[in-house]
Amino acid sequence: MASIYQSIEILSKEKGIDPQIVIDAVKDAMLVAARKHFRTAEDLVAAFNDQTGALEIYGVKKVVEAVQDPDKEISLEDAQRMDPTAQLESEVHFPKPTEALGRISAQTAKQVILQKVREAERETIFAEYSGRVGELVNCMVKRIEGQDLVVDLGKTEARLLKKEQSKLENFSVGDRARCVIRSVEKAGKNAGVIVSRAAPELVMRLFEQEVPEIYDNTVVIKGCAREAGERTKIAVSSRDRDVDSVGACVGMKGMRVQSIIRELRGEKIDIIEFSEDSVVFATHALSPAKITRVSIIDPVDKHMEVIVDDTQLSLAIGKKGQNVRLAAKLLGWKIDIKSEEEKRQEVESAMAALVPAGAPVSVLIDLGLAEKIVEKLFESSVGTVEKLGSMTPEELEAIPGIGPTVVEKILVAVNAYYAQFEPNAAAEGAEGSVENAAELPEEAPLEAESSAAPEPSEAQETASVAARNGAEEKKEFDTIENSEGVG
Repeated sequence: MASIYQSIEILSKEKGIDPQIVIDAVKDAMLVAARKHFRTAEDLVAAFNDQTGALEIYGVKKVVEAVQDPDKEISLEDAQRMDPTAQLESEVHFPKPTEALGRISAQTAKQVILQKVREAERETIFAEYSGRVGELVNCMVKRIEGQDLVVDLGKTEARLLKKEQSKLENFSVGDRARCVIRSVEKAGKNAGVIVSRAAPELVMRLFEQEVPEIYDNTVVIKGCAREAGERTKIAVSSRDRDVDSVGACVGMKGMRVQSIIRELRGEKIDIIEFSEDSVVFATHALSPAKITRVSIIDPVDKHMEVIVDDTQLSLAIGKKGQNVRLAAKLLGWKIDIKSEEEKRQEVESAMAALVPAGAPVSVLIDLGLAEKIVEKLFESSVGTVEKLGSMTPEELEAIPGIGPTVVEKILVAVNAYYAQFEPNAAAEGAEGSVENAAELPEEAPLEAESSAAPEPSEAQETASVAARNGAEEKKEFDTIENSEGVG
């Protein structure tokens, strides 16, 4: 038992934790083992002997006049036999034999000690790394567990999950990699430090290392959107008018950005100039596509519409929508991309929806239908001749103010409307008569007039009928109005 304290000191140095935490863990473990071995309900305490370095177990009882609970109380007479200085209401400690603890008790103590040490180690790691989230660290692959990698950070181990790895990379044991600290967890399946090679912060930290203007805050990184292994868009802005933010990040002959691309195993990087104007920023973010115009649909919900030339549509959307998806992440806006042709068709459809299809019923006025009937049809939501022609007589009579006689007049007017679009022989004959009349000599107009008059054409008959209907219709409405006035 004398060597326990030395072992605790060695363990504390290896794990980087306070020795007192380990001592407390050992005490708790010994108490658990003692209770399991002695099978008693009495109170037990553990203590280290400073002189021998041994761990000792004591039972604790309270000194009382009348003992009611022998496991936790002791009389004054019995207490003074063990400790002459014992008094009422004081506590007496009496040793327990630690040599009696068996193998099972020792195994239980070991498990408790390991659990306490792990908890203490997690607390120490959390305290050290929780404030370093997003920091770039150099690590080495220590082992491979399934699809995850366990990397060595020096003081502790970290886990590189499958989802935090780039699609272009494969690592083996012993490989070195630069990662960013993604999160630090106290408990759970992924307790400890989680590092990432797929986070946008990795690209930002690499630019900070490669570009001095970013390190001294002359150029500021405003945002970064990334799909690891494929493409990254990073927005930068300059605080100095004489410094080109994009040029500083690219470097002479692209040396700076090429260094980062090599670190990311060939991942494409778009460096974009930031703008406070969302329209201008969207135009830059959707590069390399050329934008025709940008319209803000909803500034509150951050929704915009981008119009591009028909030849630029696929370039603006990108492979599987990648370009517009990254631009939307970078802006924080919802982006709808449309070509000029799509927008034109959309506008035409909207305009067509506003104008009702078909001819208005007002054209029937020229064909003899009374204006009052047209007004009643409008009031009943019958606005086109096509809709009027599709209605049955019963449906028409259901309209207030329209009776069977008016229905007949409506049908005559509708038939007259459609008749003017149908080719008929009478119309052709009338055209021939006009041509023949034009060929007659000027000096014989009386002969032409005295010749037999042609039979009236169908159009002329229709016009006459319409005129008669108009007169009868007016008479009918006058009768209706007079009857209403009398009532």
